[in-house]
Amino acid sequence: MLIGLSISAHAIVGAVRNVTRSKRLWIVFHSTKSAVLDPTRLRLATLLLLVVCVNVAASGRASFRTCDPFEPSISAYNLFADPLEQIQNAGLHPFDINTPLFSDYAVKDRFIYLPDGAQMTYKADGPFDLPVGAALIKSFSYPRDLRDPAKGRRLIETRLLIHTPEGWTGAAYVWNDAATDAKLKVAGAVVPVDWLDAQGTPRSTEYLVPNMNQCKYCHRGFGVTEPLGLRARQLNRASPTAPDHANQLALWTAQGILKGAPAAPEDAPRNAVWNDPATGTLEERALTYLDINCAHCHNPKGLAGPTQLVFTLDEALIHRPGVFHKPTAAGNASRGRNYAIVPGNPDASFLLTRLGSTHPFIRMPAIGRTTVHQEGVELIKQWILSLSDPPKK
Repeated sequence: MLIGLSISAHAIVGAVRNVTRSKRLWIVFHSTKSAVLDPTRLRLATLLLLVVCVNVAASGRASFRTCDPFEPSISAYNLFADPLEQIQNAGLHPFDINTPLFSDYAVKDRFIYLPDGAQMTYKADGPFDLPVGAALIKSFSYPRDLRDPAKGRRLIETRLLIHTPEGWTGAAYVWNDAATDAKLKVAGAVVPVDWLDAQGTPRSTEYLVPNMNQCKYCHRGFGVTEPLGLRARQLNRASPTAPDHANQLALWTAQGILKGAPAAPEDAPRNAVWNDPATGTLEERALTYLDINCAHCHNPKGLAGPTQLVFTLDEALIHRPGVFHKPTAAGNASRGRNYAIVPGNPDASFLLTRLGSTHPFIRMPAIGRTTVHQEGVELIKQWILSLSDPPKK
């Protein structure tokens, strides 16, 4: 019963503040100064919080809430008709990006959720604008055998990035062995995984599921928490699920969920695909790889901003990054090398040393991987070998 129940007015007001900025809700509380609410006001407060906060998912349709957004179990969001195969329910829009962040060889399935009738707003630079109530969903899995997808896969985690009235906030959910449900892991997790790689070689690692602070570590890298891959140059590509391989930007425009995009996808920027020479030069592919893997920290507003080693693609295409750049904060992590990049000499370049390490105090990126991306390291090595030797700064 609510009668006789004491509750802090400040606690209720704080909860409501986290729910919404609606003036109607503030009317209930603005004149409340005592530490205890009267029963009538408490009933109304409780009812309002329930109405705003309860996540009611219709059968067969995904649903999110923007107050206290993270449910204990991912099944509460009704995201998938088949979680293991990542077959989405209504309300989710699958997508892919041109060059992804390396995550210990995990396979990723990506989805966008938009409230009914909502749209994304196209931007040529920076992440698209998404309305409050939108969410990004990314699942990580490992095929049993990379040579034969028919042998199935193990679903490890699904990360949610939800747009609330206070901004974007993220968390990770770890799936059970049967891939029937996943539990919220505020403090992250370590999951042993093994698989056969493309050459049939057995591989294994201790896969790291990020904690909530580590989500911010990357997604707040440009000064404010935001999506990283939801940019025109990353999204300007074929849809992963459209039967005619339609361009994602054109498809979303036709579906009415994206506004403001150029009528012709050729007029939108497009990243090179890091491992596809048909999409760009060796330098373009290398700089695109460094952008997605490093620039969330290595930008003027990022955690690595003081190093002045900037890997944002727009800047890197104009001012080649790292060439004869002396270490400013690497310490022993540079392993005795004097420059991030020595043109034509990968062995003398500490950039390659850090990409090729798994030591927690040496490896870069600092979080998000425990293995070496051999193919990515080879790409950067070939790029460094291709560079001429300009005058030292």
